[in-house]
Amino acid sequence: MDIIEIIKAIILGMVEGLTEFAPVSSTGHMIIVDDLWLKSKEFLASEYVANTFKIVIQLGSILAVVVVFRNRFIDLLGLGRGKTESSGQGRLKLTQVIVGLIPAGILGVLFDDYIDENLFTIETVLIGLLIGSILMIFADFFSPKEPSVTTVDQITYRQALTVGLVQCFSLWPGFSRSGATMSGGVLTGMSHRTAADFTFIMAVPIMAGASGISLLDNWKYFTMDALPFFIAGFVSAFLFALISIKFFLKLIDKVKLVPFAIYRILLVVVIYLIYF
Repeated sequence: MDIIEIIKAIILGMVEGLTEFAPVSSTGHMIIVDDLWLKSKEFLASEYVANTFKIVIQLGSILAVVVVFRNRFIDLLGLGRGKTESSGQGRLKLTQVIVGLIPAGILGVLFDDYIDENLFTIETVLIGLLIGSILMIFADFFSPKEPSVTTVDQITYRQALTVGLVQCFSLWPGFSRSGATMSGGVLTGMSHRTAADFTFIMAVPIMAGASGISLLDNWKYFTMDALPFFIAGFVSAFLFALISIKFFLKLIDKVKLVPFAIYRILLVVVIYLIYF
């Protein structure tokens, strides 16, 4: 394993970490760097090894969310009283998070094979990026001017379910889970920061579960030859996701979703010019 391959792993981890939880679609960005970086050496030319690497760097991003929201997860799991803020109206419950996960979880199980076999193409990702951008613009323009929910502790079961239903759109590659759930959140009266917090909290169990299962299926590809590449990508994704999440949470209430939607539309143009 030469140093160039390690640098490439770091770059891929950086792309994953910076884009996984922002509403810009990590899938769209990975498409751009995939052909340029990922399949450049023999042991990475294998589709199975490449997919395993993507799982590894996604786990790095998930770990960053756990670190940022560690006190919240401590509360949710009943392992102790975390240092989370409370509105005085109770706390976010694990059952509310589960309610938000159920719709996309059911559809994901039912249509997982179909999605993998038919929807992971450049054309479908471009469609997801574009339609997701329209939803984000719509959410910013038609959400309540004064949000009624300014902390996740105020979220109701109805709002959690609504966000979960909107999250189903993110099963279409390129749509972006963060973009869908944040749009659903602000349309139900959440502040942008609250919608982002709830999005990140919901992302951990569904992404960790899916990645964990995939990792077990691909465990045999963790060879000594590929291990340094995997470790470099994991650490890079974790560090850059940590930076991205903290920066994004400070920024989102100020800039809202429209700038990210415009960026996504520009990304559609770039991908189209590269591939078509």
